[in-house]
Amino acid sequence: MLDDKALATIFREARTHNGWLDKPVTDQQLHEIYDLMKWGPTSANCQPARIVFVRTKEGKEKLKPALSAGNTEKTMTAPVTAILAYDSEFFEHLPRMFPHDQTAIHWFKGKPSAEPTAFRNGTLQGAYLIIAARALGLDCGAMSGFDNAKVDAAFFPDGKFKTNFLCNIGYGDHSKVFARSPRFAFDEVCKIV
Repeated sequence: MLDDKALATIFREARTHNGWLDKPVTDQQLHEIYDLMKWGPTSANCQPARIVFVRTKEGKEKLKPALSAGNTEKTMTAPVTAILAYDSEFFEHLPRMFPHDQTAIHWFKGKPSAEPTAFRNGTLQGAYLIIAARALGLDCGAMSGFDNAKVDAAFFPDGKFKTNFLCNIGYGDHSKVFARSPRFAFDEVCKIV
C-alpha cells in the first residue's frame, strides 16, 4: 500500500491548477508520464488514447483559436498542454494488443460499440495521465472549454483521432489555485448491495 504522503500527492492534496511557474517540463518527463500511464487497464487492452504534447510557441498558437476565453491564458502559459484524443479505429490494433483472442477486432469493427468504447477507455487513460503526472511531481489542469472540432481540424485533420479533453501540465503556481471545493460523502453517492 502507498504511504499517506504518496496518497496525498496523488489525490488528497493535489489540485487543478490555473497558473504555472516558469519552469519547463522535459521530454524525459513526458516519456516518464506515458511510461507509467500506459499500464492502466483498458477493456480488451484496447488503449485508444492518442496524445499530442503541445509545448512550442507554434503549437500553442495553433491551439489558441480553439480555446474558450477562460482557458486561454492558463493554457498559453502552461509549460505543456496535452491534447487527449482517442483513436476511432483502435480496433485495428487489437490483434497485437489483445493477442489472447484474434477475433477481438470483429467485436468493434463496423459496430456501434466502437465509439463509446474508444471514448470511455480513452477517458480512463486520460485519468491515468493525470495520476502519473502527479506521482512524478508535476501538477495538472484538466479542462473542457474548447472547440473540439477546431482542435481536431488543427491537430488530427484525417478525422481518425477525436479530441476528448485538454490537460495542462507543469509546476503549478499555488497562489492561483481556487479554494478547495467540497466533495460528496460516501453515503451520498455510494451504495453497498
